[in-house]
Amino acid sequence: MTPTDIMIPAWIDGTLTPVEKLAAHQRGLRHLAVSVFVMRAGKILIQQRALGKYHTPGLWANTCCTHPEWGEAAQACANRRLDEELGITGLDLDHRGQVEYRAEVGNGLIEHELVEVFLAEAPADLLLAPNPAEVMATRWITPAALAAEIAATPTLFTPWLRIYLEQHSSMIFD
Repeated sequence: MTPTDIMIPAWIDGTLTPVEKLAAHQRGLRHLAVSVFVMRAGKILIQQRALGKYHTPGLWANTCCTHPEWGEAAQACANRRLDEELGITGLDLDHRGQVEYRAEVGNGLIEHELVEVFLAEAPADLLLAPNPAEVMATRWITPAALAAEIAATPTLFTPWLRIYLEQHSSMIFD
């Protein structure tokens, strides 16, 4: 599937409407999104986005971030994309709250998202099977080390991950 094949929920003139994913980003429309942070022993699983992604390729992001398809519930979307991107199944997702942000993501594209944020604790033996079309690399990192890396080299990280850590850490992790 390409970004023009996927219909996501976006607001047009105040009404939630199915819009092609790429068009929503080209127009900077406010749209629904989901972000997941998977933790294990005090470390966050982060992913480096595949180079084939149409925006922010090669940048580090939280465990999973995506858009629900039209009519898809946020938690179902989070579980689906954890499996599709990383091969992760069976985690209990804890809804941590809602975040709204707007950020330029390159190539004239804008993410203006109303995000449902989830947190999950992974077992020590969690197996990962990253989808190479989605994920280039993964690693586990403490929140403090991640904050230090973002402060030192912010351009290596997606705008939304920087926003989550700078403005919403207490909501997500406490």
